[in-house]
Order: sequence, then C-alpha cells, then structure tokens
Amino acid sequence: MMVTVKLPKLGELAEMAVLLEWRCAPGDVVVEGQALAEMETDKVTTDLPSPVAGKVVELLAGIDDEMTVGDPLLRIDTA
Repeated sequence: MMVTVKLPKLGELAEMAVLLEWRCAPGDVVVEGQALAEMETDKVTTDLPSPVAGKVVELLAGIDDEMTVGDPLLRIDTA
C-alpha cells in the first residue's frame, strides 16, 4: 500500500514549517519512528518521524520549501 506522508502539526500554533534537510532518499527502507526530515517552524527545529515502515518511493518537497500543515512530503510503499 502506498502512503503519502503529510506535514503534521509540529506545535500548538505552528501551521507552517520549512524543510531543512531530508534524512532519507528514494529507495531507502525506513522503520516506523525513523527521522525522515528535519523541519523548522518559527519556534523549533525538529525531526519528522515516519508514521509507517516501508520503502521511500518519492520525495515531494525540496530543501527550503515552506510547507503548510497537510502538504504532502513523500510517499512510502508499505508492501
């Protein structure tokens, strides 16, 4: 099954974040909880954990992209 990982709410008031660094690449196998990317809000810099285990298929955002909660970040194949 293909899962599209979307930007979650990273803080109580944070509706936007900037993608600072990818911690994975297409073809990588990731486990649930593994850091996928480093994100920065106006108050904090944090790792975005994977909600599922599987193989990274596609990155949907670029470094320095400003993202809104709910924007798609990447796709993971859980099959």
